[in-house]
Amino acid sequence: MTKAVIINGSNSRNSRVTAIHEKVENYLKAQGIVVHTNYVHELPAEDLITANFASEAIVSENKQVGEADIIILLTPIYKASYTGILKTYLDLLPQKALLGKNILPIAVGGSIGHLLALEYALKPVLAVLGATTIAHSVYIVDKQIIRLEDGSFAIEEEAINRLEGELKQLQQIVVVN
Repeated sequence: MTKAVIINGSNSRNSRVTAIHEKVENYLKAQGIVVHTNYVHELPAEDLITANFASEAIVSENKQVGEADIIILLTPIYKASYTGILKTYLDLLPQKALLGKNILPIAVGGSIGHLLALEYALKPVLAVLGATTIAHSVYIVDKQIIRLEDGSFAIEEEAINRLEGELKQLQQIVVVN
């Protein structure tokens, strides 16, 4: 059974990143993949800030990562980089926690100008954590995710196609391995 962990580095569940998160989660579940979600902002802040490796919540999340075949990282892009919230959690992962994992970084940003933020900011950190199979990043401009009057979101078809294309590629890699 294939297992995936979605690590959501947003600071809220009511965000455009969460709209993408839900799309990814629904896609994976439809493929029969077991999904666990880590909303990093909901982990104990003191444990994140003080790098409490012994924290029960951190140990539990790290165990989920250890058991996963697929790791999806979601983040908004602020100030040309992924969030500090995400970084605080990545700092608590064991040194080679991503070794043998299939990784897909996904970001939502305010402009196309931050398109390479995942490449120059996040991917080197993932490599230090042992990641060798990192799919092509998916960067979605926030205007492609429309907040509807009822509070839900609509995602432009072009963004969905790119996202699902990378998810299919990732799934094929997992099946081969």
